[in-house]
Amino acid sequence: TAKEGAHGPPVANPWFKHSALIAGTTTKPIQAVPQLGQTEPAATVMLPGVLTTALTSSPPASQSGAGKTVTSPTEEETTTTLITTTTITTVHMPVQCNASLSGMEGIVESPNPLSSSPYSPLECIYSITVYPGYGVEIQVRHLNLSKDESLTILGYGGTGPELLANETLMREGQVIRSSTNQVQIYYRSLRQTDHGVFSLHYQAFLLSCLFPLSPDGGGVTVTDIHPGGHAHFHCDPGFQVRGHEVATCLNMTQPHWSSPEPQCVAVSCGGWIRNATVGRIFSPPPPSTSNHSNGNNFSCHWLLEAKEGHRLHLHFERVALDEDNDKLIVRSGNNSMAPLLFDSDLDDVPERGIVSEGFILYLELTADSSFIPLLLALRYEAFDGEHCYEPYLPHGNFSSSDITFPLGTTVIFSCSPGFVMEQGSGVIECVDPSDPHWNESEPVCKALCGGELTDPSSTVLSPDWPQSYSKGQDCVWQIHGNEEKRIELDIQILNIRHNDVLTIFDGHDLMSHVIGQYLGSRERFQVVSGGSEVTIQFQSDPDDSSFILSQGFLIHYREVEPNDTCPALPQIEFGWISSSHTSPVRGSVLTYQCQPGYDISGSDIITCQWDLSWSNSPPTCIKVQQCPDPGEVVNGARSVRPESGFAVGTVVRFSCNQGYQLEGPGQISCHGRDTGTPKWSDRSPKCVCESLPWVFVCVLRWISNCNPMGLYSAFRKYSHPLNFSTFCCVTRWIKIDVIKNSNICKNKFKKIYIYENKTLIYCIALFLSLSLYLYFLSQNSEV
Repeated sequence: TAKEGAHGPPVANPWFKHSALIAGTTTKPIQAVPQLGQTEPAATVMLPGVLTTALTSSPPASQSGAGKTVTSPTEEETTTTLITTTTITTVHMPVQCNASLSGMEGIVESPNPLSSSPYSPLECIYSITVYPGYGVEIQVRHLNLSKDESLTILGYGGTGPELLANETLMREGQVIRSSTNQVQIYYRSLRQTDHGVFSLHYQAFLLSCLFPLSPDGGGVTVTDIHPGGHAHFHCDPGFQVRGHEVATCLNMTQPHWSSPEPQCVAVSCGGWIRNATVGRIFSPPPPSTSNHSNGNNFSCHWLLEAKEGHRLHLHFERVALDEDNDKLIVRSGNNSMAPLLFDSDLDDVPERGIVSEGFILYLELTADSSFIPLLLALRYEAFDGEHCYEPYLPHGNFSSSDITFPLGTTVIFSCSPGFVMEQGSGVIECVDPSDPHWNESEPVCKALCGGELTDPSSTVLSPDWPQSYSKGQDCVWQIHGNEEKRIELDIQILNIRHNDVLTIFDGHDLMSHVIGQYLGSRERFQVVSGGSEVTIQFQSDPDDSSFILSQGFLIHYREVEPNDTCPALPQIEFGWISSSHTSPVRGSVLTYQCQPGYDISGSDIITCQWDLSWSNSPPTCIKVQQCPDPGEVVNGARSVRPESGFAVGTVVRFSCNQGYQLEGPGQISCHGRDTGTPKWSDRSPKCVCESLPWVFVCVLRWISNCNPMGLYSAFRKYSHPLNFSTFCCVTRWIKIDVIKNSNICKNKFKKIYIYENKTLIYCIALFLSLSLYLYFLSQNSEV
């Protein structure tokens, strides 16, 4: 309409006065006031995301639009039209420096980059708080900051402030999510003008609790992971919940479950199980010795009660009782006087299990084992008079023609890999309408001591696995594969005693090459054969007096393509590799060397072993950061700064003993090089005997009128020893030290004493005589 053309949608001023933003915010007027001299429409901002009303401040005047004149809006009808026009547009006003926001959506932008601020540094804090149970999702729409500016996003409401992002981690288009309903954006600039620019869009999103973990021996069912949802925990038969069975996701600043995940623990010693269908009974953990003076002495009683008209079948899954101190009794009734069905002191463990005469079984377990742990696992099933009980095969499986096991049902059994079927029949049938039962007992799957294996993949288990092997075992397994294949052994579990030995041979008998021999415990590892056959031998010590229950071993094997080489190794950085063979076959040797300036760290020689593994990890070349030791100086000393090592920058100073002088530099320093090892600035010097000419030193003692300057002490410096312009002064006596350089080195002196003479002629004659004397000395012998 004409009115719409005149007014149009409101124009939002992004640089509005800060006081109009929101009541109670910081009043620091930083980048919140429009430029002076500008005529801007007044903008009233409710909250980001809320409908905004914009009114013009122009005086009443005629306006034209679409060729029609519209009078000034003085009537109520006109005002209403204006409001209707402006409220149909939703405007998210960008928020300027310092604000507290509580809307579910909004925009946060940087201050005006062209305006100046009297404050330095410029700091802006934007606090965003949404409803509890919601988080804050921030999308970076624009970001261009200088090194003098920082932008940090922190999450609040949890255990402490959580750094969500900063300017070094942010990129345009990036989405940042908080784990709580409170976020703070902190902007700081050291500039007074030309500020950087950023634009952030935020919105609320629904938070959730973390999915709870399932307890060991149980499970969890979750209705909803959002606030108000529930998690229901349950345990397998034979276990009970310790803790809260139901947890609720709480609507908090950071949603979390009302209680931690519970544990599933073995059913406490004894109990009454009503309406029993299918389940298990486990031996409880032994009581604490601090509460029971008799160690593990305890007694447990279970009462299994099925529905009337049903009977119970009890399987002995695992039983390890001390024959002298532990006892298990099973009775067909509800008390200790009921008819006896089983007594561990009198009966062997029944392979077919026990069937109750009625719908109740009574079990009593007493134990007083202080050394051997108590192991008991029983499985029970309830069945009515028209069906057979559900069969059970430990370490195996079965298939059935009818899962309810009525009369005529047939069941076929098979054992898990590594187990062999013994006793009983592989196929059984439910017979006898008057008393339904299986015509044969269920078979037993047992881990045997040795055997021939021809399957492409299977399992080798220690004897009687998962129960402990016995003493004195000597078992041999032979694995025969395809002639064009190799055998890969995956030793997943190895936990045998240190006196017992597991040996793997690369061939069809015990005379083949030994791949490896193992004892004790070891982490999971693999070996590969060199041929298509492998022999495994296990020997347990028959005389081990420290025999205790041990886990044994579990080995998976499979055929693999031939690969008679060790794994390829990467090239060594800053070095090279020399190989004894063209490929890393068994026995090949790799020799590692480093470039100049680098040293080997690790073994420089590694070998491809028979099991196709390397004897050592590859070494590395490490940059040499110090010069070699320059050595000590003979007949002298050295000082090193710093004292530890000869790293780059080290300075070594040299000095000589008395009678010696340096031949070479007085100090050297260690310099680094881009290529090659660090190097000394010069060669180390030597200490050699002082090279002195024949010298006469006149030492004059004044006794009469001689000038003290006649003491030619300068002659002792040996600079000009024959410059005797005033050689002798007449004195009472003259002492001359005649010194030869070789004798200085040996600290030997010969002294000639010349007594008092008062004539210059005699002094000159003496000088000539001494010169001749010294000449002969130099030619013939040492002085």
